[in-house]
Amino acid sequence: MDRLIYTAMSGAKHILEQQASVSHNLANAVTPGFRAQIDSFRAVPLVGDGWPTRVFVVDSTVGADFTPGAIQNTGRELDVAVQGKGWIAVQMEDGSEAYTRNGSLKLSENGLLQTHNGRNVLGDGGSISIPPDVTIAIGKDGTVSTISTSGKPGVVNVIGRIKLVNPPEGSVARGDDGFFRAMDGQPVEPDAQVTVVGGALEDSNVNVIDAMVNMISLGRQFDLHMKMLQSAENNGSKASQLLALS
Repeated sequence: MDRLIYTAMSGAKHILEQQASVSHNLANAVTPGFRAQIDSFRAVPLVGDGWPTRVFVVDSTVGADFTPGAIQNTGRELDVAVQGKGWIAVQMEDGSEAYTRNGSLKLSENGLLQTHNGRNVLGDGGSISIPPDVTIAIGKDGTVSTISTSGKPGVVNVIGRIKLVNPPEGSVARGDDGFFRAMDGQPVEPDAQVTVVGGALEDSNVNVIDAMVNMISLGRQFDLHMKMLQSAENNGSKASQLLALS
């Protein structure tokens, strides 16, 4: 009897976790550069004397779908989209390096180039500082150039180059804050092959229709596990009645 309970209980628990992942994907369906979260489950036997026939369901892998999203032109000078594979390197509050595909950038009060949530974008020599009263242009290789807008038009000044990296997909993992990091904790070397498009943003790669269908399917699976638990309870009650009669 308890074998059925173990299977149904652990299965229902992880279906709830997968529903949370699908809900998270749907909530980020319009977040630029977002990578859909993927869950993978497997059966694991319970270890211990007298328990070899009991099985748990565990979430073996929490990965990401690295399929690129569509690129949409915005015309905004601080928007940038990574073409194909690659990442934009940013600096976290603790000084560590993380990576994002969300190229909706802004300038801080001190003129530092940042992500939309306030993380400094890294260049070849650290943070990228933009002087006031300039027009900004971001080149295909991530080069940030400016032209003065005060007085007579000046020459083009190269301020720096955004650090673009392309680590193997299996070597990075998503953090709770949505940024990806190298699993070994070491900064990734720049990759000159990574290119970007200025004045554009990459859409999320979440397929809303597939996510909704998956949510409905998970809801039906959860109901099935609940019915299995109810059946186990009913069988247990009937067995107790038979034992009482005997």
